[in-house]
Amino acid sequence: MTEVFFKFIRFCVVGFSGLLIDYSLTYLGKEKMKMNKYVANGIGFLCAATTNFLLNQYWTFEDKNPDDFTQFSQYLSIALIGLGINTLVIYLLVNKKDMNFYLAKLIAIGVAIIWNFTANYNFTFA
Repeated sequence: MTEVFFKFIRFCVVGFSGLLIDYSLTYLGKEKMKMNKYVANGIGFLCAATTNFLLNQYWTFEDKNPDDFTQFSQYLSIALIGLGINTLVIYLLVNKKDMNFYLAKLIAIGVAIIWNFTANYNFTFA
């Protein structure tokens, strides 16, 4: 149980770096490039997922799987499901609860991180 706890903490630290990437690219796309907010959100999320894969592979899970392509495909599949969860939560909070987009995005990240850690722990890096 302690091992899982420390992996979750490392996963969250990596996730925080991904949050910075995600928010930066989402803001750049939405506010500066005038992209649709959901497109900008998707770009930010997927770029963060890519950097997070590398950090999680080598640091969080200390994985030595030589088949990086298959493993990244699994990780990205989980991330895409997480993106769906993330986007649904944002949609519900912004359009149904009239919440600020960036606050809704923060909540959505919190919800998606539970899915992402559990699925990657049990599937990608098992």
